[in-house]
Amino acid sequence: MTAPRLTSQHRRRLREVWRSAGWPAQDIVEAELLAMGLLERQHDDAGRCTLRVTDAGIQTLAESAALNRAVRSDHEALVEQVALAQLREGRIAWRGLSLRAKVATEGEEGWQMAMPDVFSVRHTSVAAYLQPVVHEIKVRRADLLADLRRPAKRAAYLDMAGTLYYVLAEAIGGVDDVPSECGVMQMRDGVLQTLRPAPVRALPHEAGLPFAVWMALARATPVPRPESEQRRLGEDTPPDTLADAPLDDPDQA
Repeated sequence: MTAPRLTSQHRRRLREVWRSAGWPAQDIVEAELLAMGLLERQHDDAGRCTLRVTDAGIQTLAESAALNRAVRSDHEALVEQVALAQLREGRIAWRGLSLRAKVATEGEEGWQMAMPDVFSVRHTSVAAYLQPVVHEIKVRRADLLADLRRPAKRAAYLDMAGTLYYVLAEAIGGVDDVPSECGVMQMRDGVLQTLRPAPVRALPHEAGLPFAVWMALARATPVPRPESEQRRLGEDTPPDTLADAPLDDPDQA
């Protein structure tokens, strides 16, 4: 008989049992954890059965926690590099936003929550020139594939930003893995490279961004420019920091 493979569902159930009274669910996930020796059954004097995480299960939980911390660290490091790259291009960037967008799923409209890793706009007061961009960062192939199975999430990103990039850690995937409506960037030998430019779409909103996104940006704090890159008072603004608005546009005065 082939031994069951430990999956994220198994690890999630282990954490649930560890934090609870351990009442049995009697499903296949529980049966596989019992067979792997990560859970064991206990009976009290009244004959009631509860579950207990074994020493092997505790070791598995500890190893999973260490792996998750390492993944989060790698993820946050790549998020920071992407955000700084947007600042260097003269854009305004945010991290950790919680946004919502109205998208059509299976023929019905509904609200979809989205938390883009990096959201940025051009440095301009003219809505038509904002060119918002979402960068979604992936450092594990399993996370990338799971994300690509969620078309509603991509639709939400494209509703709030006309441009969407997947930014991949080295060796976890490539252009062929990502749908054509998205751009692809990858960290290679410490350098962030664009493998496929993302199509730029006009946003369907008169204000440039959905109202809910404007409100979220108003409440959030943009990514600060590193002190080593701060410009001195009176220093010229880099040429790419302002949108290409007409010279007679009063908003650019």
